[in-house]
Amino acid sequence: MKKIFLLFTLSIFVFACKNSEEKTVDNTAETEDSANYVPSKMYKGEFIYMADAAVLKGDTYIFGVKMDEMAAKLGERVAPIKTDEFDMVPVIVKGTVSHKEKDQEGWDQILTITEILEVSPVPAKADVKIEDKKS
Repeated sequence: MKKIFLLFTLSIFVFACKNSEEKTVDNTAETEDSANYVPSKMYKGEFIYMADAAVLKGDTYIFGVKMDEMAAKLGERVAPIKTDEFDMVPVIVKGTVSHKEKDQEGWDQILTITEILEVSPVPAKADVKIEDKKS
């Protein structure tokens, strides 16, 4: 009886050690890549693009937009839709949000657009309309 118990305990110990060795696989490269990976999220809001700045204003956020190739491409797509220089156009984009660098001016959070999903065919209605009254 003692021999069976000893054999049973020894076999459990051997199999348990074998399983733990299989689980300790070196995934250093995978861990480093996943640490730097930031998934794109979808953002819906009103977009305005000017020569030196771009902004996306949603219901609960306002992001400065990184001035890169994708922002310029979106700016080209909204340009014919705008009736005024300051018109905002509803868009849906995918992108990643990061904090601005301390020595830069502008919005605290910067959206880097990764994909343009949809552009509205009409500009957004202005929240406040300023009229110039001429006498």
